Amino acid sequence: MVATAVESEHRVTPRELFFDLVFVFAFTQVATLLAADPTFAGIGRGVLVLAALWWAWTAYAWLTNTVDPEEGFIGAALLVALIAMFIAALAVPGVFDHDGVLFGAAFLVVVAVHAALYVLAGRGNRDLLGAVLRVVPWTLLGTTLILVAGFADGARVWLWLAALVVIYVGALLSGSSGWRLHPSHFAERHGLVVIIALGEAFIAIGIGATGIGIGLGEVTAAILGLLVATSYWLAYFDFFSIRGERLLVDRQGVERVALARDVYSYAHFPMIVGIVLFAFAMKTIVGHVGEELDSVTAFALCGGCALYLLTYSAIRIRVEHRLRVSSGRFVAALAFVLLLPVATMVPALVALALVTGVWVALHAYELVWWRQARAESRSLLASS
Repeated sequence: MVATAVESEHRVTPRELFFDLVFVFAFTQVATLLAADPTFAGIGRGVLVLAALWWAWTAYAWLTNTVDPEEGFIGAALLVALIAMFIAALAVPGVFDHDGVLFGAAFLVVVAVHAALYVLAGRGNRDLLGAVLRVVPWTLLGTTLILVAGFADGARVWLWLAALVVIYVGALLSGSSGWRLHPSHFAERHGLVVIIALGEAFIAIGIGATGIGIGLGEVTAAILGLLVATSYWLAYFDFFSIRGERLLVDRQGVERVALARDVYSYAHFPMIVGIVLFAFAMKTIVGHVGEELDSVTAFALCGGCALYLLTYSAIRIRVEHRLRVSSGRFVAALAFVLLLPVATMVPALVALALVTGVWVALHAYELVWWRQARAESRSLLASS
């Protein structure tokens, strides 16, 4: 059994894209979980499940950044992990009910395959092997707690919370030394998962329109929803995706690894949460355009947008090591928060139109204010 470490920069491979397809379904299942329990507690439980799914995805993003996923043995192992992840995704709607054990067992297989492949990849590199062995005990412990939670009743949510704290904090405590990272591949892979998450918003709009009479209101809601989804995409790919990659390229060693961990593995998670919350809200809005939103759906709509934009300010603070926010995006996030009570007092279509208006205003501002920085970034991209 061989897992060869990749020595040079490389593009995302078809096998990686195929592996990522299972997460399209997994994110959709989280939205289904939220729809079955449209409460603030339900949102909290949905975020816990999404955190576990995100950790699995980002862990494999690190792995395939390090090893060649097109190798026969690696490809076979990835297929095993894909099947296990699909079974775990099937169990997501009932993960806090009767399917908790099934999810935990399948998720443990996903994590175990990842750990085994990383150990094999590190056999010829003592630093990499040391880094893997530092983080694996934390990950296996956290995953075991998720499995144990499937057998529990009253303490299930608390066990999930403890498991995720162990996984995320343990990885942070294990340090940044020893890991290998190819920045362009890593940035490209995370950009693609943002697109995968946005695909959930498209699916949600379609599901919301299923089984209802499609009139002018529903068509308008669908168009506005697509504009907001496009705004999420534009906020990431118009500037950040290029700049994020350059930040990684310009750093070396432990500093590069730490930045990749903080900006991509950790800070991208609230972005994904914001997108999934928006998708959940769109399921309701498209099917009930003339009704007022309840507080939970309004929170998902406005809070999801706010969380997504606030993440960029958090990334800026991490990169610059000082309290400096992205002014336009921070103001837009505050506008979304202020829209929360309004969204519960007007028809759903009007609330969505107001949210779309804030996004359009933000992009108009950035098209003018960031035009020089955007031109410089594209020039660097063209010359690289």
